[in-house]
Amino acid sequence: MARETTLVLIKPDGMRRGLAGEIILRFERRGLELRGARLLKIPKQMAREHYAEHKGKPFFGSLVDFITSSPVLALAVSGESAISVVRTMMGATHPLDSAPGTIRGDYALELSENIVHGSDSKASARRELALFFPDGLV
Repeated sequence: MARETTLVLIKPDGMRRGLAGEIILRFERRGLELRGARLLKIPKQMAREHYAEHKGKPFFGSLVDFITSSPVLALAVSGESAISVVRTMMGATHPLDSAPGTIRGDYALELSENIVHGSDSKASARRELALFFPDGLV
């Protein structure tokens, strides 16, 4: 296994519902390390870059609108196989397909508001971490 660092975003719905502490606690209890945190309101251009792979899809505009609607908490999370561990802990993208015990399975009901985002590959993690932590401190 390899030590990795991945991006996690606690999305506007997670922040509005006061779930940031619970989500961080879950990662730390699992043995992952919080390497960086940044509270920000994502500018539209940054959101378009973040969701670039979805450009041209019918839901692209609503993704951008939602993620820029209020502050998010960007986290750099590190540990052994952190990318797959975080993705497993988050649960399926569609909350109704997420198992109980996962973040989305426990806290989300709608696909459009599914509490968290996590990088899906090493390449995505590198790109997304550079976007949200441009100072390179993670």
